[in-house]
Amino acid sequence: MKQTAIITGGTGGMGLATARILGRDHRVVIADLNQRRLDEAVASLGEDGIEAHAVYCDITSRQSVADLFREAGSAGTLRAVVHAAGVSPQMGDAETMVSVNALGTIHVTEAALAVAVEGFALVNVASSAAHMAPRPLVPRRSYRLAFKDPARLASRLVARAGLAPHRLRSGLAYSLSKNFVMWYSQEMAGRFGARGARILSVSPGSFDTGMGRLENKSGSHKLLEYAALHRYGKPEEIGEVLAFCASDRPGYLTGIDILCDGGTKAGMDLKGMLSMTKGS
Repeated sequence: MKQTAIITGGTGGMGLATARILGRDHRVVIADLNQRRLDEAVASLGEDGIEAHAVYCDITSRQSVADLFREAGSAGTLRAVVHAAGVSPQMGDAETMVSVNALGTIHVTEAALAVAVEGFALVNVASSAAHMAPRPLVPRRSYRLAFKDPARLASRLVARAGLAPHRLRSGLAYSLSKNFVMWYSQEMAGRFGARGARILSVSPGSFDTGMGRLENKSGSHKLLEYAALHRYGKPEEIGEVLAFCASDRPGYLTGIDILCDGGTKAGMDLKGMLSMTKGS
């Protein structure tokens, strides 16, 4: 029997691309909030001979995430999770960014740790924006609230985003929430390691996905001016990174973030970062 892999946000560009790759040797369970898109994704994967199952899941709900993991594990060993579900600044306000990206990651990570065994892997999707969050505004001391009072953590992140002008609050909340994802994945490495399991994050840059194109409205396309490759990444390219990290091949890779941004950060200096902020 094939081992199982969960892909949250599995109907989107990155998630679906990852499902196609992991589906070569896994039964994949894709999770999303949109039932129509779930049905279409399962049908599309099925055409490629991939055994896929869809589960409606709201990652902001602990119970919904628990139900997802229970259903995914009912048909065999759950070996990997790629947590690609998330929202970007054009998709909601600061509260939405924090609730989905930060609290959602806590829920998925806790559920994954509960079932983690030798060889298990969790890959959380962060963002290149996590690497560009203004350091003076990053409330690192508050991040540890994730372990004892996640609701208070959420309030702190939203409040910190509120220090920015109104038009920039969603963007700052997005950067902070993804910076938290990166930090949290590193902090949880020891707990997963105690079970012989791995956890890490991957930070995509500008990719040609529905979410990526939506963010062009906020000027994200200007990042390509700084990228070494001067183009959008393809969903299949980030899918390969996510699937490889979730596979059993990089068995010593854990507690780290992998930045996959086409060389954008490498080409952006402080002046460029300030320019992007003003143009948001």
